[in-house]
Amino acid sequence: MSFGNSYILVGVDYVSKWVETIPCKYNDHKVVLKFLKENIFSRFGVPKAIISDRGTHFCNRPFETLLAKYGVNHKVATPYHPQTSGQVELANREIKNILMKVVNTSRRDWSIKLYDSLWAYRITYKTILGMSPYRLVYGKACHLPMEVEYKVWSAIKKLNMDFIRAGAKRCLDLNEMEELRNDAYINSKVAKQRMKRWHDQLISNKEFWK
Repeated sequence: MSFGNSYILVGVDYVSKWVETIPCKYNDHKVVLKFLKENIFSRFGVPKAIISDRGTHFCNRPFETLLAKYGVNHKVATPYHPQTSGQVELANREIKNILMKVVNTSRRDWSIKLYDSLWAYRITYKTILGMSPYRLVYGKACHLPMEVEYKVWSAIKKLNMDFIRAGAKRCLDLNEMEELRNDAYINSKVAKQRMKRWHDQLISNKEFWK
């Protein structure tokens, strides 16, 4: 437990691998509904579908009513195919590893360190994307505090106080976002094919006779 919080609710975008998390005191549908409204719908818009496990906090009438209101398709993972929730499981493992490196010895401050860990996850290069989730969502690299505090030369070179030129540069960055997303899709597809080939090598052919 950390300052009254016992749970972490995690949401992952399937394409960009962008992660949203919140520390929770309770594990019920009210927390999930609030999370969707405040952290997902109001920030990124309404998704086409939401994939979840069969927990009671996801499979209930208020949750289905909210999704029906916004036209969101709810897909439920089956116990015999846990790969359906593989995105969240991977994000959970990576965020947990980051948290373990930043919390104190008592580990009771994880709810405070959660957002720092989340930020580190978002700006980290993902091999499957060929870029960081931050760049894929915002169309630009994230400036680190060290760059601002110590005025790193690479940051100074790119600093542009001409608002007209800066605005034009930002327009170009936004126009390139579609290309970034296409690149991420291609990289993700190639990585999945590579993973499939590796997985198929571990499977032995079996013949069945009647």
